[in-house]
Amino acid sequence: EYALPYEQLTKYERFCRTLYNSETHAVLGRTAKSWFQLLVFYSTFYIGLAILWAICMKGLLSTLSTKQPRWMLDDSLIGTNPGLGFRPMPPKVEEGSLIWFVPSNETNVKYWVDSIDEFLKVYTEPPKTKAVRQICDYDTPPAEGKVCNVDVNSDVWGKCISKKSYGYSTSSPCVFLKLNRIYGWVPDYYNDTQNLPAEMPADLKNYIKNISADKNKLNTIWVSCHGEGPLDNESIGPIEYYPQPGFPGYFYPFKNDIGYLSPIVAIHFKRPLLHRIINIECRIWAKNAFYRKKSTR
Repeated sequence: EYALPYEQLTKYERFCRTLYNSETHAVLGRTAKSWFQLLVFYSTFYIGLAILWAICMKGLLSTLSTKQPRWMLDDSLIGTNPGLGFRPMPPKVEEGSLIWFVPSNETNVKYWVDSIDEFLKVYTEPPKTKAVRQICDYDTPPAEGKVCNVDVNSDVWGKCISKKSYGYSTSSPCVFLKLNRIYGWVPDYYNDTQNLPAEMPADLKNYIKNISADKNKLNTIWVSCHGEGPLDNESIGPIEYYPQPGFPGYFYPFKNDIGYLSPIVAIHFKRPLLHRIINIECRIWAKNAFYRKKSTR
């Protein structure tokens, strides 16, 4: 027996034979039967893989809720200590939490007014689902399936309304505070006037004692703001809280109900000293809200 002589093919001929071999009728090294078997195998494999993925995904989604998180409160990453946020924010990230303005500069004032208007838009726009919001107070908490309305255009906000430029045009700015939402968190109130924290500001203690005749009103997450240092306290001037120095308890717990609005508090700095930076600290007062002082404001 003799071996077949080795064919001397050019690169082009070898390339053409790889694409199609006329002797074996192979395309790219495989016959039609081989290509069919390969197609059937991979089609079956990937269909089975897709079915397995769909079953796993269905099982995962069946454990999740569109209304509440899987992990809540102490079991969640966010925990049980709500953060206190504020608006407006400066236009540049590098400015941190600095609010600076020129009352005589209409363009500058307009930025701050527009920023607050945008923040309050959710409170002024009608809810997508009708008849879900109601007027609430301490004696009338929200009914089942309803949430409390927050009327940001009423007179209870003093100068902290849009038509008064939120005080920025008169050197008496307003800053709005809001708590981060934590699903299912129930505040533990300081509602005993005999056991208020020693470090609570005296003016807030007096306010609480003055309304103590109405026990329901004591179910409030109290808020206080002050200068960070002695010089800041001298510069900050008198402060007003609208509609009150705290977040009403009837807004809690947050259950992700349709149309829910977070309660807000407006801080009105009536006569702060001009042409200087004033560092301000605000905090909430509830037995299960733990205060951690940050190094930046």
